[in-house]
Amino acid sequence: MSGSKPVLVSGVKPTGDLHIGNYFGAMRQQVELAKSGKYTPFIFVADYHALNTMQDAEEMRRRTRELVMAYLAVGLDPKEVTFFKQSDVPAHTELCWIFDAITTMPYLMRAHAFKDAEAKNKEITVGTFNYPMLMAADILLYDAAIVPVGQDQKQHIEYARDTAEKFNRIFKEEVFTLPEPYIMPEVAVVPGTDGQKMSKSYGNVIPLFASRDELTKAVMSIVTDSSGGRPENVFAIHKLIRDESELNSVYERNAGNYKALKEMLIEDLDVFITPMRVKYEELKRDPSIVDAALTKGRQEARAVSEAKMQEVRHAIGVA
Repeated sequence: MSGSKPVLVSGVKPTGDLHIGNYFGAMRQQVELAKSGKYTPFIFVADYHALNTMQDAEEMRRRTRELVMAYLAVGLDPKEVTFFKQSDVPAHTELCWIFDAITTMPYLMRAHAFKDAEAKNKEITVGTFNYPMLMAADILLYDAAIVPVGQDQKQHIEYARDTAEKFNRIFKEEVFTLPEPYIMPEVAVVPGTDGQKMSKSYGNVIPLFASRDELTKAVMSIVTDSSGGRPENVFAIHKLIRDESELNSVYERNAGNYKALKEMLIEDLDVFITPMRVKYEELKRDPSIVDAALTKGRQEARAVSEAKMQEVRHAIGVA
């Protein structure tokens, strides 16, 4: 892997069934950035982060593999990307502990996730409280120059920058690079079949690797407003996969014919999803492809992170 390009780091939690909202909202942009040739990309499955909410071993294993298969199916290439599981690289938790030793509780109490949990009167685990420090370790281990995030996650990068500056100042060595957030371009909220934001919790999703029958069932259930000629919820999903100006004329010609427009959306979604679905099914049949990708990623991530930890251990005086 080239050391001359800026490093990109991105983590994804394996905490839910994937739908087209996940793909158009984040996955596609992450894959495009990784494949752009502009960066040295490290993308990881954030399974230790997921442990804060998912505490079932079989579910963790299943969702982790599903997420890896999904990213490979939508185009992430392990030859171009270091793609790995967070738990496969011990340096993440080692560095998190070192950061804990220089981080105050009032500082962590400013974190959005903590304040949100506190406002809802939830019992807060140490993992939830400490989440920003593990994320700082995730980012700083690889000398990340940029971290793709949504606007609402920008604070995490600020925590990583603060922690890098504080460590470098306390231990009088320039060990860590200060990362910059790469704010993902605004993606229109992908509406679900009921018009709300597509979300598994609302039961309004179109699965990312849906079969033709699943697509038909989901699209035919899209809520339409009979007062207009154009079914806006159908159109909003359709324009994700077809040129909007082209669609405008199609929808004008079929004004009021909601069934025909839904059938067109089913057809177009099926054409769009089929290559990814075929790849996903291939990965399900041949587990060795996922295993090989994770083995390669683990080896590469461990080599880079261990080199950084040698610097860290020397700086703090334990080596």
